[in-house]
Amino acid sequence: MGRRRLSAAALALALGMALAVLAAGPALASSYRYWSFWDGGSGGGSWSYATTGPSLARPADGSVQGFRFAVSRDAGAEAARPRAAADFAAVCGATPAAEGSKRVALVIDFGVPADAPAGEGPPQEGPRTACAQVAPQATAAEALASVAKPLRYNGAALLCAIAGYPQQGCGEPIADAPARPSAPSAQPAGNDGGPSVGLLAGMAAVAALAAAGVWQSRRRTR
Repeated sequence: MGRRRLSAAALALALGMALAVLAAGPALASSYRYWSFWDGGSGGGSWSYATTGPSLARPADGSVQGFRFAVSRDAGAEAARPRAAADFAAVCGATPAAEGSKRVALVIDFGVPADAPAGEGPPQEGPRTACAQVAPQATAAEALASVAKPLRYNGAALLCAIAGYPQQGCGEPIADAPARPSAPSAQPAGNDGGPSVGLLAGMAAVAALAAAGVWQSRRRTR
């Protein structure tokens, strides 16, 4: 009888924990305040998240590179994009080509006041554009340094500041927002915001184990 009561108590505890998980609010997800790096290709107007850092990327003549300072939950395609089009002609159209150099159009978006660190604000409201004329083998970081000094990096070579903004901090986490899907397409069809399939499966597994304990206990006491 004691084993049966113990197993029944374990089952009740498991179900109670499952219900508590369901009743709990959404978990807090870490956001990050940082400069993201974007590739505009040859100026087609749209941005794609860069697959390498600016210190490694070597854009070709006629390329467009973008930088955006923002608080983002996703270090990837869903991060905040520069708010100006990746338009090479609009940025470098008035800069003639020169032998022994290349032209790289840069869009530098300092973001919005809400994303600024405490006590600071964006140095300008809209994006800044500049046409960098640099050596053929120059990296995106070198092109950026030619038009937007001072730059600041941390010990891991992460770009922390452009044109001195922000004065402090570098990719710090900010756990202040409920977790959410990174994009509508990432949410399975028919999911209305309820518990995930994985969560329900885990709850079912816990309940099944507890039920199995009750069954084993009953067999032993017969």
